[in-house]
Amino acid sequence: YFFLELKKASKRLSCAKRFKILKKVREHHRKVRKEAKKSGIRRKAKKDIGVPNSAPFKEEVLREAEQKKQELEELREKNRLAKQKERAEKRKQETDGTAADAEPKSKKAKKVDTKKFRCSELNKVIEAADVIVEVLDARDPLGCRCPQLEEAVLKHGGKKRLLLVLNKIDLVPKDNLEKWLEYLQVECPTLVFKSTTCLQDRTVVCVKHSFLIWVSRESSLANDGMLKVGVVGFPNVGKSSIINSLKGIRVCCAGVQRGMTRCMQEVHISKKVKMIDSPAIVAAPSNSGEKLALRSLRVEEEEESPAEAARVLLKQCTQEHIMLQYNVPDYRNSLEFLTFLAKKRGYLQKGALPNVEQAAAVFLGDWTGAKLSYYNKTPERRGLPPHLTNAMVTEMHRGLNMGRIHMANEQIIKRVRCPNQAFSICFSSKGLTAGLLRVSEIPEEKVVTEEDISEQTQDMEGTKEAQRNNDDAYDFSTDFV
Repeated sequence: YFFLELKKASKRLSCAKRFKILKKVREHHRKVRKEAKKSGIRRKAKKDIGVPNSAPFKEEVLREAEQKKQELEELREKNRLAKQKERAEKRKQETDGTAADAEPKSKKAKKVDTKKFRCSELNKVIEAADVIVEVLDARDPLGCRCPQLEEAVLKHGGKKRLLLVLNKIDLVPKDNLEKWLEYLQVECPTLVFKSTTCLQDRTVVCVKHSFLIWVSRESSLANDGMLKVGVVGFPNVGKSSIINSLKGIRVCCAGVQRGMTRCMQEVHISKKVKMIDSPAIVAAPSNSGEKLALRSLRVEEEEESPAEAARVLLKQCTQEHIMLQYNVPDYRNSLEFLTFLAKKRGYLQKGALPNVEQAAAVFLGDWTGAKLSYYNKTPERRGLPPHLTNAMVTEMHRGLNMGRIHMANEQIIKRVRCPNQAFSICFSSKGLTAGLLRVSEIPEEKVVTEEDISEQTQDMEGTKEAQRNNDDAYDFSTDFV
């Protein structure tokens, strides 16, 4: 006899059938609950009645229960600290092992001071260039001038030329721009400029044409027939953007972030002209907070919080202009303004609290970037600055056709669309900004090591432990009369 073993039926179902079954089960449970509700059958949750009042030694029983609960919590905390300590020791062993492996490489590695390196690169640009172009932000031309830089260029006599370039002219009112141009022309030859990323902009073509005509007349200064033009200035004035606009393509790193240019870079504009991009000038610590707030220099070095820098900046502005520009109500102080700005922009923390620090960082970014239109009035002329003399001014203007430069500036200003003065913020400048050009003048930067960080964390843990031990705790073993 042969017995055929039948295969078991498969439990696979179609999706429609499976969902139909689940739906019927839900309907059945719902009907059962409904019937139970009608009939009055309810399952009451078991309630912990605790220790009844009639029980003898009730206080002792409660005290023992609380003591057990406290012992369990202490044991749990002890285990947590032991695990944390074990993890810290394991992490320390791993870091010690990796440090021992990488010790020969670290000995060869050379730590470079960024400020000193920038300063040395800037000096290289000054020495290599025949013409030094000092780029000024048209919104604050006086605050972007560095007397130490101008002195370093002019001490070479007639061997090197100094040229001032007013950049970002599309962010200031036209009347204010013309007044500043007239004010600066008395001291040094000045050109206006508008940087842009659009290569088809007619204004940039006009600016490039007038600039190349000017520098081609200076080619007699070059020894090898190639005129070298060094572009220098403080952070975020548009040094790299000027070179990119003249070249017609993006050859230098440029952006809102400060300090993107870290070393000198040579770019050939034409057969006779070579531009040299340079790092930003290092601002001297002797400058007041009002001078450094606009460039956010202290915020970058973490010497000042964004909220403090915004407070210093708001003191130099007209309050009505700030209210109109940012569309905020009347405010009593900088903290209230940042609170209004954070609520308006939606910068909120947990609990719908306004994030004042984020609002301050955005506010500073608007001022250093190329979005906000602000201006400051030209000061009354009381002679030349201390670092300039009449002989120096005459030497800088010697051999130049100032009428031709004036016509080129007028032609560029006509092509640029400038904002209305009513929609711009009036800002009071604090004068020239001092810079550091000698490497010996720059203070040593403190290098934070892993040992310093570990010491700080240990101190913080010790403080927390002391606070935990000093906290008042209820002692359940105490009898009260």
